[in-house]
Amino acid sequence: MNVSRDGRPASAAPPAGRPAATPSLRQRLTELRGPGVRPRSLDARALAALAANPGCRRRALLDGAGIDKGALAQALGSPAAYGQSQFAIVRGHAFEAKVTSDGGTELLRLLHERLAPGTPPPAPDEVATPDLSAAGPEGRTARTALALREATAASGWALLRHPMLAVEVAGSPAYVEPDAVVVHPDGSWTVVEIKSFPMIDGAADAAKVGAAARQAAVYVLALEPVAGQVGAYTGREVTVRDRVLLVCPKDFSNLPTAAPVDVRKQLATTRRQLARLTRVEDIADALPEGTTFDLRLGDDGKTATRPPEELAEAVEAVGAAYAPECLAACELAFHCRKRSREEGAVETLGRGVRGELGGLRTVAEVLAAAGPDAPEPFDAPEPPVAPGGPDDPDDPAVVALRRAAALRAEVLARAAVPGPRAEEPGCP
Repeated sequence: MNVSRDGRPASAAPPAGRPAATPSLRQRLTELRGPGVRPRSLDARALAALAANPGCRRRALLDGAGIDKGALAQALGSPAAYGQSQFAIVRGHAFEAKVTSDGGTELLRLLHERLAPGTPPPAPDEVATPDLSAAGPEGRTARTALALREATAASGWALLRHPMLAVEVAGSPAYVEPDAVVVHPDGSWTVVEIKSFPMIDGAADAAKVGAAARQAAVYVLALEPVAGQVGAYTGREVTVRDRVLLVCPKDFSNLPTAAPVDVRKQLATTRRQLARLTRVEDIADALPEGTTFDLRLGDDGKTATRPPEELAEAVEAVGAAYAPECLAACELAFHCRKRSREEGAVETLGRGVRGELGGLRTVAEVLAAAGPDAPEPFDAPEPPVAPGGPDDPDDPAVVALRRAAALRAEVLARAAVPGPRAEEPGCP
């Protein structure tokens, strides 16, 4: 479930069907990280969150360059206050090992039961489990493509544990690693997501299932070009199924159960949002000369020695698209929220509020538009619905704010203040 940044040398050839990163781009990203700093690996959750906010140039650049946003936020004085506990990580690894043990017998049983009923179940000795080990992410990607091609040509069952797949993010190549991919005898492929949260009475937490579906959509998207290449080579119709298998513990036990999850909606959204991401080289070219996010770590390799003011200046050189949803998905969200509040940006109130306010960009503009000196709009005819700006009295947002302010003032003026309570006669 990890995503690795592209670290191949300039002489290495990129995977088929994907554009190569130019030497100048690789050098620029290295300068942004700092000398000797290795690119940071991401997980599929972060990649899905990036696709959910394609307008954020800051995150696109930092993720494209492989910069550790958590360490950057810590150096800026706004550390992220969330993360997966070590206990949950260990439990997840133990549960995944249990599900995929014995050649994936239990996993294939669940998959056949949920996604292929009415067909002959696979026998344990009929399931191929190819070795996908290779040197580096490029080698593992090529080995995965070869294993998928061989398994599809053999027209049998195959289980690929932790295959490596290539995907392009904002013009910067990355590598994603699903938990498993199953090849069916009919030539179709199924992505398997193994999670440690429970499935109680056949249903799991909707928010967690949604997050798993968004991650699985990234894997399906990465498999599609490989399927096209395999289909052209083998002459078979190869499809990546848009129903993934979600495997979770049953109730409060450690026994695995599974459910199919339709990811067509998440797949369409992820494809569209990734296509909207501004290319990393375009963002990097717009930065001031000498901009770098190097923390200048001390001798211990953990303590940042670069002044926070310099880091903040470098971060602010890249535009951000903050929204409250970022708090659950980005390590820099607390820093961006602080800056957004200082600037009085209406984005701090949420995307819905931002969309309703039209051309009003700050809280000060909103308060000025709805101020007590604004003309009374109730007896005036309806203005034409044409967007203007913060000083345009015909702006629909300004009209709505003035109506709301006038209504509030009227209600407060009519509110009767109760007088002192009369003394009740004493009891006889």
